[in-house]
Amino acid sequence: MIKQTLMFTSPVALSLKYGQLVVKSLEDDKTLTRPVEDIGFVVIDNPMISLTIPLLNELAANNVAVIICDKKQMPQAMLQPLAGNTTLQETYKFQIEASSPLKKQMWKQLVEAKIKNQAALLDRVGKEGKMLKPFYSNVKSGDTDNREGAAARVYWSQLFDDSFKREREGDSPNQFLNYGYTILRAAVARALVGSGLYPAFGIFHRNRYNAFPLADDVMEPYRPFVDEVVYALCQNDKNTDLDKNVKS
Repeated sequence: MIKQTLMFTSPVALSLKYGQLVVKSLEDDKTLTRPVEDIGFVVIDNPMISLTIPLLNELAANNVAVIICDKKQMPQAMLQPLAGNTTLQETYKFQIEASSPLKKQMWKQLVEAKIKNQAALLDRVGKEGKMLKPFYSNVKSGDTDNREGAAARVYWSQLFDDSFKREREGDSPNQFLNYGYTILRAAVARALVGSGLYPAFGIFHRNRYNAFPLADDVMEPYRPFVDEVVYALCQNDKNTDLDKNVKS
């Protein structure tokens, strides 16, 4: 079953009762409920929202990703369960013992898949996806000559225009991409934990301050799914505000 994503943007009190997430509006006292077992993601996007500890524990027990936004309404923190699978010790052992050649081959496959999906998206929107074939056809082990970066320069100029630069603090639609990628990262981290994998053991990405490098690795081929949504937003609406409707 596809899990629900719940996004809260107005003041509410969230609690737990009989395995149900209880949502009480602080504006009109209306109450509704959702079974916790049906929820995949909860996005907290208002500083006036309160949550109870029993609810957080139940969400964690059901491997629900809870995403908390900052005062700029951008995702800042994420709750993930410490134990999302029954074979943790065995799986962690395999992850720790993975050899460098194996990781390099895995990264090669991830980069190939990412560029192929970028090419597929360009074709879907009437662009020249075939321009990326030389890049995904010549990825070396570990992507030592950075085919991923070279393909990205062609991809972004094709998808938007030559003036667009993919930068975290860059011009629109970078803010839409940032938000979408953060939600995607949470989805991948949740899936990894649910599979018994430890997201801190990365394949390619590594940073002493990053708790989810494996999620950053595995999400790469899925980025074009976010790109497609953002592209459609840019075609249908020239609004650059990251408002409630855009987030939804």
